[in-house]
Amino acid sequence: MRITKLLGILVAAAAMFVSAAQAAKIGETAPDFKLLDIKGKEVSLGDFPDQVVVLEWVNYGCPFVKKFYNEGHMQAMQEAAKEKGVVWLSICSSAPGNQGHMTADEWVDAAKGKGVNANVLIDEKGEVGKLYGAVTTPHMFVIDEKGVLAYNGAIDSVKSTKTADIATAKNYVVAAYESVLDGGSVESAITKPYGCSVKY
Repeated sequence: MRITKLLGILVAAAAMFVSAAQAAKIGETAPDFKLLDIKGKEVSLGDFPDQVVVLEWVNYGCPFVKKFYNEGHMQAMQEAAKEKGVVWLSICSSAPGNQGHMTADEWVDAAKGKGVNANVLIDEKGEVGKLYGAVTTPHMFVIDEKGVLAYNGAIDSVKSTKTADIATAKNYVVAAYESVLDGGSVESAITKPYGCSVKY
């Protein structure tokens, strides 16, 4: 029984490694995708030509995600990005039965209750998460106006679950999309994401 369980873990780990190896790469065209949002509308990356797009992998049950949502910091970032013309898409790749997965109605209530300023997309099969190599919540990506992946990694520089640490951290995502909007290159295009594992 233990051997079978161990084999299952090893297979899953190998699959994640292969997924990461094949995932979207900095400087290359970001893979297009189609997902339903929490209101049942189909959303595609191709719906936003000539716009900077932020992808945020989310799981409201994760303490690293709560760090940014409980006091409104993530919502404020989403709104600030929106005011600059940046599209912000939150993606949940939690599989049914796993932490973070909710029904559409539960998602609508949760997003409304948190005052989310982003379109929330459901990826319960994990296909888009694996396409991008998303491994944590949060895991952040920034795509430039030409559809090229410009940033992949952590939301900021302080790996913790403490909301108080947000003020002293360097926000990699804001720095990335502001650099892109200014026509420059992203200084730290790849960082190591931190948080809870994506519940594929």
